[in-house]
Amino acid sequence: MSSTQPRMREISAALAFDTERLGEYLRAHLGDLQLPLRVSQFEGGQSNPTYLLQDAGGRRWVLRRKPPGKLLPSAHAVDREYRVMSALADSDVPVPRMRVLCTDESVIGTAFYVMDWVQGRIFWDPRLPGLQAGERAALFDEMNRVIAALHRVDVQAAGLGDYGKPGQYVARQIARWSQQYRASQTEPLPAMEQLMQWLPEHVPQGDEVAVVHGDFRLDNLIFHPTQPRVLAVLDWELSTLGHPLADFAYHCMAWRLEPGQFRGMAGENLQALGIPSEQDYVAAYCRRTGRAPVPSAQWEFFLAFNMFRLSAILQGVLARALQGNAASAEALDAGARARPLAEAAWAQVQRIGV
Repeated sequence: MSSTQPRMREISAALAFDTERLGEYLRAHLGDLQLPLRVSQFEGGQSNPTYLLQDAGGRRWVLRRKPPGKLLPSAHAVDREYRVMSALADSDVPVPRMRVLCTDESVIGTAFYVMDWVQGRIFWDPRLPGLQAGERAALFDEMNRVIAALHRVDVQAAGLGDYGKPGQYVARQIARWSQQYRASQTEPLPAMEQLMQWLPEHVPQGDEVAVVHGDFRLDNLIFHPTQPRVLAVLDWELSTLGHPLADFAYHCMAWRLEPGQFRGMAGENLQALGIPSEQDYVAAYCRRTGRAPVPSAQWEFFLAFNMFRLSAILQGVLARALQGNAASAEALDAGARARPLAEAAWAQVQRIGV
């Protein structure tokens, strides 16, 4: 069975900071924190470096910060992550308890926030190796429940009415990620050029506004140690107000991508594994959110759009890795997937036949 514990790594020189300075700062904000503070870094977190903090008394927290170095405009907004998780604290969407947001860059060099540590299981492979079919079915059903709950959040009641621009989310996202791709481009990718031309001209009619996570996938969830229950949704950096189907289609890319492309499961015998088909999973989401079945052409567009978007994100990961300030040792490998993912997105467009 693959490990369900967080992966840790030594803190690289580029991502190190003064732990004594941090300890003194946090002691003023976390009450009975006992120094000295021990700090280690989580593997993963390709964008915003994430650290485990443990004080002398054994209490643990998690720190998430902006990376050092030159950053793309509007990226790495840890203050937005802090805001949305704070706003969702009393909703049906499980989030860690937020403790402190620090925008004073003199403390560790960049802005950061601290939240409670949540003990549980993290699964990296959507095929869930080592589990029984019934366990897989229950975990997928719980994932479906949580993302449906997120998209049902009353934006105004949660105090998130100004969390993003209302309307035209998909068109704005295409423009944004085209710009981000250009800013981090390291080599010509013909498929991206074709996508940047085709996508803006074929955005589906109709618009909806909900709180969207932007990166809702299996390994951004912490599950209960023994139960099929999500205890916390992590990594809200890309969250905003947007079209819920675009957010849900990103989550559903796992059904379309192969395991080597980006944590996919295309080509697997899902029925034998106990994993629902894409069609059944989408139908369950529609029931939970009270929406009519999604038109095929609209759904296929959203999948192509998300493959394009993810390719642009991975291109940014690759650029930061080549600059030496990426958050993960696996960044070069992840970034190298930008090209095949863009090609998969263009192949998806051609299947739409628009």
